[in-house]
Amino acid sequence: MSVELLLSAGRGPRECAWALAHLLRRLEGEAIRRGLTVQRVRAVPGDRPGTYRSVLIQISGAAAEAFAASWTGTLCWQAPSPYRTSAGRKNWYVIAQPPRPDTAPTPFAESDVDIVGCRTGGPGGQHRNKASTAVRATHRPSGIVVVVDEERQFSLNRSLALRLLRERIERGDEAARRAVTTARWRVHDELVRGNPTRVERPEPAGHDAPRRPS
Repeated sequence: MSVELLLSAGRGPRECAWALAHLLRRLEGEAIRRGLTVQRVRAVPGDRPGTYRSVLIQISGAAAEAFAASWTGTLCWQAPSPYRTSAGRKNWYVIAQPPRPDTAPTPFAESDVDIVGCRTGGPGGQHRNKASTAVRATHRPSGIVVVVDEERQFSLNRSLALRLLRERIERGDEAARRAVTTARWRVHDELVRGNPTRVERPEPAGHDAPRRPS
């Protein structure tokens, strides 16, 4: 079994990106001890070396789902800032949650297209008005309809209609993918600080046990 988890530093200061890197290493270490594997699928680096604004990970193993659940929610890395020695704040928040699912591309096959001849008005003379050379094409799975009457031959209009349908479906799929990507990374704006589900702190060498909120 494998599950994905998106960790985000939100729009917090650079310390949050630093905290995410520490929390990610803590998560990976705990996963190894539990016999799980963690793969970094995609990462958005922070403005300091070794830090991250966001990281999408895939956790695999028999208990992957339960392990991911234990790391889901608002996470807190509790340590002094490495960048501002005068900062009194020691709590840096990161959010972890499953990513939005990807959208599957809309399949396109000519067998899914209903094509009928029709007459259209406009320029072209009496031949265009009397002959059913125009094409009305309907892509049944998506409901997209196009009417093409650019050519005087039905076969040419048919080919144009199929091409136009394919292009519109591909544009729609691309727009859907962009929307999913935007929604997926909008987690940056959903970070809720305070009342974390999990608090982690730096540990002395040889002691890397997770801490829970008291």
